[in-house]
Amino acid sequence: MTAEIPITITTGDDTVSGIYARPESPFATIVVAHGAGAGMDHPFLSGFTKALNDAGAATLRFNFPYREVGKKFPDRPPKAIATWRSVMEEAAARSEGEPLWASGKSFGGRIASMAVAEGMAAAGLIYLGYPLHPPGKPEKIRDEHLYGLTLPMLFLQGTRDTLATTDTLEPVVAGIGTTATLRWFEGGDHSFNVVGNKRPAEEVGASLAGPVVEFIRAYR
Repeated sequence: MTAEIPITITTGDDTVSGIYARPESPFATIVVAHGAGAGMDHPFLSGFTKALNDAGAATLRFNFPYREVGKKFPDRPPKAIATWRSVMEEAAARSEGEPLWASGKSFGGRIASMAVAEGMAAAGLIYLGYPLHPPGKPEKIRDEHLYGLTLPMLFLQGTRDTLATTDTLEPVVAGIGTTATLRWFEGGDHSFNVVGNKRPAEEVGASLAGPVVEFIRAYR
């Protein structure tokens, strides 16, 4: 088992916590951000990153500033984007030249894509449930910045995800072009839970590591 190392990252006037894990000779480092309603210690994310470590990837998962101080509402995009930049710089400083990928659950993944659209360097983007629109507002599609991105992108999405249905997300991914790949998880909701197949959140997160590793290795 790869050791997890607690770290602290400075971002502007804030400091945030992170957990770094590096197996021997990793094929990539995958930076992982949490969703709006849970921090980096959520079992879904710990299960996901541990499975990535077992597959040979280094990981760095982190908290956004609002989670660090116990607030419920996410940071505004400028602060969240700045945090992503700082964390990617930290990951780069700890790397040995392997590709650095940005990944996130829901809010964390969307902010990663906005950071890349504003110039943050990354080998690719992994979305663990992309929130295409706010809850209950399917008319407010949040996709404008995605069409200018040319790096590899993998969308992992449950077919019961109310924040990105098949008829709304599929045209978006097709519009991005051949660098974007969409993989549906039958029966999964926004947290990839399936009715009638209750699993611990850690196991659910771990189950997403395989498709992610396969996708990243295809670009090496």
